[in-house]
Amino acid sequence: MKTPLLVGVVAANYALAYPSLDAKLTEIQARHDFALERRSTELLGDLVDSISLTVVGTTIKAILQGASAVADASTYTPPGDLASDVCKQSVLCVWFYIVDELKDAFADSEGCTDLARGAIRQGFHDAATWDKNSDYGGADGSLLLSDELTRSENRGLEEIGAQTNVWYDKYKGYGISMADLIQTAALVGTVSCPGGPRIRHFVGRQDDSRAGPTGKLPLPQQDAQYLIDLFSAKTFTADDLVALIGAHTASKQKFVDVTRSGASQDSTPNVWDNKYYSEVIKGDNTSILIFHSDKSISNYASTKSQFSIFAGSGGQALWSPIYAQAYFRMSILGVGNLNNLTEITQVLPLPR
Repeated sequence: MKTPLLVGVVAANYALAYPSLDAKLTEIQARHDFALERRSTELLGDLVDSISLTVVGTTIKAILQGASAVADASTYTPPGDLASDVCKQSVLCVWFYIVDELKDAFADSEGCTDLARGAIRQGFHDAATWDKNSDYGGADGSLLLSDELTRSENRGLEEIGAQTNVWYDKYKGYGISMADLIQTAALVGTVSCPGGPRIRHFVGRQDDSRAGPTGKLPLPQQDAQYLIDLFSAKTFTADDLVALIGAHTASKQKFVDVTRSGASQDSTPNVWDNKYYSEVIKGDNTSILIFHSDKSISNYASTKSQFSIFAGSGGQALWSPIYAQAYFRMSILGVGNLNNLTEITQVLPLPR
């Protein structure tokens, strides 16, 4: 959908007559374009060639093509305790108890915990081994079911990986997959941060113990164009990439600069806010640690405008739902049975 010609002409005339409006009109136009045109609508998995979609497949397709991925406030009350027969027969009930344990580990009085931020990164790293040239990989649990965790790009995930394995050993008898547990933990970690979105969530992913393809994950020393191309191969646009890297609002690095282990990527790592964007632009690399990749994206011709909008007044309200939609896509990369998944959004914690 394009901006109507008359609207564009009127806006241009006002900008000429009132130069002070020019910056605001530019921002409004960028918001319009982003909201309507600049996010990926590419289908994934079995939705690509499906002639007849299930109800769930239709819902997932709608989200991939622009419907909101932000969940409503619906909640779930389990019909019995975890060990009860009625609970064992309910996918929602089993996941209710798993999520209940996750949220206790991911939230404290200060906001989201180190385990929460680890779970968010872990979700990315399991899913992002897939692209359109891959025959396997993606959100398949292989990060923890193979030797992937020993790869250099996954350093720092050892603690959350070990804890996720503990949870998996505890609950795998109830029929869950590691792939679903990793993505569930990522979404619980996100919403455990004050300000974090509650993202719609489906389970039923199939596990794969083969280590995912190499060379598919982003690295902090890479330049903007390389990352744009890397994410394009995963069906993301450049502006989807700008939204996704905002997850660094909750990040603390250990190995990008070992002399500053524990340094965060914005000044409020326990809170999900848009300070990451404004502080990367500001460029004070002493109070926080700014990745080369993030600075490159903030300055690059095709991404700097959207980066600046997320940094600006009202940027949080714009960024959060766009991040939700982009991460929803991330969480199902490489998943080939989308028509057969089950929605469990109701068991996720409500936003803080």
